[in-house]
Amino acid sequence: MELEAMKQAVVAALEDIKAKDIAVLDVKHLTSMTDCMIIASGDSNRQTRALANNVIVKLKEQGAEMIGVEGEDSGEWVLVDFGQVVVHIMQPTIREYYNLEQLWGGVEASRRHHQPAAG
Repeated sequence: MELEAMKQAVVAALEDIKAKDIAVLDVKHLTSMTDCMIIASGDSNRQTRALANNVIVKLKEQGAEMIGVEGEDSGEWVLVDFGQVVVHIMQPTIREYYNLEQLWGGVEASRRHHQPAAG
């Protein structure tokens, strides 16, 4: 599966289950482990697990091969590894604490905010 198609499929799968603050980071210039990290927030253990499951199902339907998944037991931080794309789904307090966007992306992160616009 092509990288751009994979990124779009992950974001769509996250949006399906109402993930918040989806950030897409291009990290290929920083590491050889992956080309892209996608970070999103879920409000509860149940939602983070549902988000991860939806990502897995949607990408497998499109022929992507999953390398592994970690963190499903606690649901505070679920990592889904598709090789070229690694997806981090975290509860807000965990996400704030680890601050992966700053660690990996700095100002280069492309972030989508899924919060209602102020009226």
